[in-house]
Amino acid sequence: MLKTILKNNKIKLKFGKYILVALVFIIWLCFFDNKSVVDLIQTKGEIEQLELEKRGYLKKIAEDKQKIKELKTNKENLEKFAREQYLMKKQNEDIYIITNKPN
Repeated sequence: MLKTILKNNKIKLKFGKYILVALVFIIWLCFFDNKSVVDLIQTKGEIEQLELEKRGYLKKIAEDKQKIKELKTNKENLEKFAREQYLMKKQNEDIYIITNKPN
C-alpha cells in the first residue's frame, strides 16, 4: 500500500514538473522571446495602419492622375486651375479673394 502511494506521488511529482516546465516555456514564448505574441500584435497593428495609409495614397494618386489628364486635354480647365491654385490673372484684370471666417 505504501509503495503504491509513493509510486503515485512520484508520478504526480514528475507530471507536475513537466507541466511547470511547459508553463515556463509558454510564458517565455509569449512575452520574452524576440518574436513574442505581444510583438506580433503590435506589428499587426502597424501593418493595418500602413495599409490604410497606402489606400489613401493610392486614392490620392488616382485623383491626381485624373486631374493631370483633364489639364492636358482641356485648355479651359488648365486656365481655371491656374487661376484657382496659383492666383494667376490676365493683363488688366483684378483678383479679389474672399474668405469665410469660421463662426
